[in-house]
Amino acid sequence: MSSGRTTVIAGSLLTASFSAVMILSFTASADDQGPGSSKGGKAVDEAPAGVKLTTELPESISVDNSSKETALTATVKNEGSKESGDIRLLVVGFDGMTVKNVQGCSEIAEGDLPEGSNSGFNCAVGNLAAGKSKSYDVEATYDLGKTGKICLPVQTADGSKTYWQQGPVPFGTTNPSPNAPATPLLLGTDNKPVAPGGDELPRTGPVRDLLPLGAVGAALLSAGAAGMWWSQRRPQQQSRQLQQPQG
Repeated sequence: MSSGRTTVIAGSLLTASFSAVMILSFTASADDQGPGSSKGGKAVDEAPAGVKLTTELPESISVDNSSKETALTATVKNEGSKESGDIRLLVVGFDGMTVKNVQGCSEIAEGDLPEGSNSGFNCAVGNLAAGKSKSYDVEATYDLGKTGKICLPVQTADGSKTYWQQGPVPFGTTNPSPNAPATPLLLGTDNKPVAPGGDELPRTGPVRDLLPLGAVGAALLSAGAAGMWWSQRRPQQQSRQLQQPQG
């Protein structure tokens, strides 16, 4: 075999090996949610003195392109110097992101969901000590033909006050991967839908589903001091339906 032919074959093997390493590395990193982030979060009602409540979502998630399934961790933290009192965390999905289950939490009835959302769960956190956090495993689906958002409000147990609200904040990608096994999405990134001519969202469902993030976020916070969507409409009913017994 000539030296020239040997060089070509060696080069091809090296290229193939390099490609395999790149694919394996990508697959591994797609499952890595990265560090937690409070991006898109805002304090709403004033918390008791010494209490500072926040939430965190992963910086990245991965959506299976066949099943549309994804998973993430939602965390609530008390970064203050005093215990929080009895609180709850809501996990709410919007547009292409539908929350299917949150471990240890109860599903919010369809009629009690905030306007514009498609799913939600109520997590009875209880009394969170100073410097402590509590995390919940979230199972969801993501329609890559749409944008997708998630919202994490932290409320008093009866829902009368909202101390913190993260979102609705988007997960998405500007570089869709329809032919790959999975599509990695980044927190705080508007999704470019995976579809022919995907620069524009498909106009299916209510018009409100196509509201820009800023408009949706403003609508959610427009209730003022109460801070939450449905508390103005039927607070007594929500207190009965959503308050959970403490474990």
